[in-house]
This record gives sequence, C-alpha cells and structure tokens, in this order.
Amino acid sequence: LSWAPRPGLPPDTAAALLVSGPDGEMLWLDVTHRLGQAPSVQLMGRYLLPPCKQRWHTCAAFLPQEGLLVCGDRRGSLILFPCRNSSGCAAQSTSIVNGGTDTVVEDSSNELEPSCLLHKGALPLESPLSVLFGLHGKTGVTSVTIHRGYIYSTGRDGVYRQLRLQDQQLEVLQKHRPCKGLQWIEELHFTSDGDLLVLGFHADNFVVWSSRTGENIHCISCGGGHRSWSYCSSPLAEVFAFIKSGDVMLYHRKAEPCEQQVLLASLHGREITCVRRLGAVEVPGRATFNVFVTGSEDTTACVLVLSENSRAAVPLARLSDHISSVRTLAFAMGPSDEGLSALLFSAGGRAQIECYRLLCTGDTASESAVACQVIHVASHRLDKHWEQKKNRHKLVKMDPETRYMSLSVLPGTSTKQLPTPWKFLAAACSDGSVRIFGLLEAAQKLVLVAESFHHQRCVLKVETFLHAWAGGERHLLCSAATDGSIAFWDITGPIMDAVNALHQAEGEMQPLGECCCPAALPVPLTKVSVALLTEPVYPALDAPLVTVMAHSCGVNSLHIRETPEGRYLVASGSDDGSIHVCLLEVALGRGEAAAGTSLQVLERVSRPCAHAAHVTGIRVLRPDLLLSASVDQRLTLWNQHPGELVPLSTTFFHVPDLAELDCWEEVEAGGELRYYCVLCGQGLEMLCGTAPPNLLHKRLPSEGAGV
Repeated sequence: LSWAPRPGLPPDTAAALLVSGPDGEMLWLDVTHRLGQAPSVQLMGRYLLPPCKQRWHTCAAFLPQEGLLVCGDRRGSLILFPCRNSSGCAAQSTSIVNGGTDTVVEDSSNELEPSCLLHKGALPLESPLSVLFGLHGKTGVTSVTIHRGYIYSTGRDGVYRQLRLQDQQLEVLQKHRPCKGLQWIEELHFTSDGDLLVLGFHADNFVVWSSRTGENIHCISCGGGHRSWSYCSSPLAEVFAFIKSGDVMLYHRKAEPCEQQVLLASLHGREITCVRRLGAVEVPGRATFNVFVTGSEDTTACVLVLSENSRAAVPLARLSDHISSVRTLAFAMGPSDEGLSALLFSAGGRAQIECYRLLCTGDTASESAVACQVIHVASHRLDKHWEQKKNRHKLVKMDPETRYMSLSVLPGTSTKQLPTPWKFLAAACSDGSVRIFGLLEAAQKLVLVAESFHHQRCVLKVETFLHAWAGGERHLLCSAATDGSIAFWDITGPIMDAVNALHQAEGEMQPLGECCCPAALPVPLTKVSVALLTEPVYPALDAPLVTVMAHSCGVNSLHIRETPEGRYLVASGSDDGSIHVCLLEVALGRGEAAAGTSLQVLERVSRPCAHAAHVTGIRVLRPDLLLSASVDQRLTLWNQHPGELVPLSTTFFHVPDLAELDCWEEVEAGGELRYYCVLCGQGLEMLCGTAPPNLLHKRLPSEGAGV
C-alpha cells in the first residue's frame, strides 16, 4: 500500500491509494473524506507491473499535465503508466476505513453495498508505457517526487536521479550522490528558499542532508531505516517521529536563528584540479556571464557562472558520477538556438570517463541569472568487463589504479556519412597508454577504438589538431610523458577504420547499446567493428611520426596553435620550470593523402628556468605571444622571437598549488582585444589584460604589456 497526492483535489480531503496484489496487479483507488461523512472509495484504474521476483510497487506520483502515473517497485525499476478517464466505468462505495480488507461494507443507513473491487473487471488492465528496469538496483525505489516538471527518484543505492519525459518515455538526465556513506536515501524535500533536503539513513542514524550547504543538518539516532517514520519541517519547527522497540518516539526542534555566517562559499571540498571555460551567456538586462566547469579531488565536477562585475562564482549544477578524483575536462561545442550547448567529458581516477550534454540559457528569475540543464550521455570504465567476469578473485587484475591524466576532443570528427554524429576523444593514461574513444550520443555508447603503449611510462598530456588542405584532412595527436618526450601521431587511419565499420553497419547503432556479442548483429562486421563491440580487444595505433625530447622531466602543460601559414606552434612546460616551443610543418606524400604523412620540426626554442617551480599552465595566445603559469604563483607573458623567448611582464596571482590554466580572448566595445585567463588550484581566479598589437619584428621592454 502507498498513498500519493491526487492532482486537482484538496490534499486534506482526498488522496490516491495504490494497492499491489497478486500476479503484479496494481489498483488505483481514489479516497475522499468529508467531516461527519463516511470515506468514499472509487476504483480508477488497474495496472500490470513488470515481471520480477518481488512484484509489488513501493511508491508512486502523478504527472497531472501529461495524465500519467510514475511508480517505483521493489526491484528498483521506474514504471510509467497512462491515467485514462475511467470515471464512466469506475466503481464507487462508501466505508469506514478500519484497516480491514472486507469485500462488503456498511454505511450509515445499514444497507450493505458491494465493494468496488468486485467490479474491477470492468476496467482494462493497463500495461506500462515505459520501464527503466533496475534503475536503483535490487534494493528498490523508495520515493518518486515531481518538481518543476522533472521527476526525481530515490533508492537504497545511495543516489537520487533526475528524469524527464520525452515522447511518453522516461529519460534519465543525471544522478547525484548526496554525501559519502549515505547509502539509504528515503525522500527528497524541496524547500521554499530553493534548498533540496535529502532524507535518509546512515547506519542507525536518521540524516537530513542539505544540498545547498553540503552538510548534515540533522543526525538523529533511531536504530536504522527498518521502521516506520515521518518527518515534517516548517519555518517554525522540525519534527521527526519514529517507532523503536514498539514505542512511538518524537524528536522536536524549534527553529533558531543561524549564528554562523558564510563569508565565501566553497566550490569544492578539496583542491580544484582542472577548469574549462564553455563560453558566455547573455542575459537580457543583465551583464554577460561566463560559464565554467571545474573538476576536483572531491570526485565532483561543478558547472558555475563567474561575472566580472559581481566578482562572485555561483554554482549551477554539480556532477557527482565519479567514484574517484576528477583530473581532466574536455568539451565540444554544439549548435544551439539560444545560450550554450556543449558535450562535456570528465575523467580521472579508476579509469573512468563520464559524458554529459550541457544546455545553458539565460534565466532572469534565478539568482544566478543562468539556468543549466545537465543530461548524462554515457560513461566508460576500463574495469567494467573485469567486474562482469566469473571467478575474478582467482585472477590478477592489471593496474587497477589507472588514471586518465588528460583529455582532448578530436576536432572535425562529427561524421556526415553516418545518420547520427560520432565524436572521438583522445586520453592520456597513467599506465603508459594513449587511448582513442568513440562516442555515439544517440545510442549513449562510449567505446574504445584504439590504443598504444609507446611511451612505456605515465602519459601526462594529450592534444589533438586537424590539418586540412584542399585534398582532404589528417587527424594528428600530440602526447607528452613523464620523461619529457613529446610524440606526434597520425591517427587518421584508426579513425577512418572506425567510421567505415559503422558505415558498413548502415548506421544500425542500437545494437552497440544493447549487445556486446557480434553474432547477435544482423549485418557483417569488419575486424575493427568487432573490436568495438567485444572489448577488451582493441586495434593498436601506428608508431609516432616524430618524437621530440623537449624537457628533462615530466611535461605538465601542453598547447598547440595553428599559424596563418598553416604550420603549428607546440608549447610545453615542465616540472623543471622550463618552457619549450617548437614549430612544426605537416608534409604529405605524393598521390593520395593516405600514402604517407610526415612532420618536420622547423624550429625549436627552449627557455630553462623560466619559472622557479612546475609550469602547470601554458597557452599560445598569438604566434608571437606566449602565456605561462607556474606553482611559483607567477603568470608570465613571453614574446617568442626566432631562437629565443623574451619575458614581457609578470603578474603574481593568489591561487596556491596551481593545477591548470585556461585562456580566451574577447573584443571590447571599442574594438580593443583583451585576453582573459582563469587559474585553478587551491581556489579559482580570473585575470584579464591587453598586449601590444605586433611583437614579431621588435623587442619591447617588460613594461610594454600587462596581464
């Protein structure tokens, strides 16, 4: 049995009672009660739950606008049913509710009336419109809540999920882990001041956790979650009632003024490891807001807005799908009628990659002035197949601590010959490999396409770039390792093999999301396409085109920029505080483009001891202008001359233990070009500055530019 608020009826006099019976049949009864009258019960609908071992529902909620009913069952599934107009054939009776299950009841006139359940055969048995089987694991769904058009579900798997309706189908947008250790989540309460309270049990304590402050508001010892309980809060008081050892216990607390004042709210619980700027959102009547994404050692990624005028960072959404630290971020911008649309990749510890679709638009009604919708697209873990193996305790697991150190989205890989776009992603890994992944957003599938263990040591950074000319294009990759070497690859072959395999399958990508057995597919497959479906056998990358020993130790920062002449400037920074810049030219063999690709190093410039500590951020702003940042908390602007790097200016920033740097440029109203940069580490800081128009043919003193 479970109760659900009835849309359109006053909650103090009417409610819906959901009853699960034999063979998975669930009944919807409308119960109304008026003072001085017997309750009235009306059978409104019959529904058939999906087959499972424990076939009964645990919670339900109505979607009034769509005329639908969503419920959760003991197997952890979410089920969507239609709410058809059954008033014409509904059976009605009156009874005094006394906890019994009699089929006949007696009203005030002492006349016996048959129960409405005797006429349930007049109503059709409705089948589900949509089923998300086992969404919350085998421990069951504990609650379903409707808030602002979205569906929120909780379970005993330690997460709550946000869903939406898409063509009468349930679609999971994202999942959230409120806090470590809270594995039993019971309910969600949305407060009037915009906070979300998560109610659950941690060991033998009842916990109320605030998503705004990220901390426990209440922790009450009650014996655990296997008991009847109820919680109610208001601006005046909070009450928690529960049964323990047969006694009814009551916890009451009056509202008290908060003596704690938060001067500056934190973005993360630990240091920030990476930052990326998605773009700017224009809000009518307000200033332009920059949208950033940060990743942290606290296993979360945060989407936030940072206004130059207000000088405040306001979080929009928090992504908590990672089970270990978030080390790196990458994104690909997509088309959008208004606001920003981006495909975001986050990766880090435990060899885990998560992919999201972010939609950011202006919202004048919200405090942040920007609204962000997050849709979880796909995820990938290298040890996923290991966890599915039988008797894996008898085998030795290879490198369980593999971490993704850097990500880069291949530009120009939204294939047009396939019916749906296909994105490729390069990853630098701590186990010494460079891996290429492919994402099909429509099938929500992220697969490993190719890999190479050429470096034989931890790969710290990876960058990709596209060389296009009149005869075609080549996909090139640059990787840097802990020995100071930088390798350049031509990955066009593996990319085209993967595209051809998908094209040969005629775009039938649904099997990729449902089946990992090639024999189950209806079309012939090539060797590459079989490898895409039967992980972990992957094609290997070819040997690098050229390898440059740029530093004496690990490369902590890497950036590539194309020059107007079609060449490429590759800048890198190292643990030893040095900066290295090389100029590359792509040479193609005669005949077809696939005949051969070679890289020529035209020029190399090195600046030893450019900083007093690790160089963890570097950007080529222009062919003659370079920006570097270091753990020594210095941001230095360099002029790149043929054969040398000349410092122009140095600015000290306030973020300790710098982890990463991101830069962009904007043209002001007067036509002046300004450079912006954001730095992260033990905090977050944004700086802006200008630079002289041209420094290629003249040397300027250090006061000639400022950042």
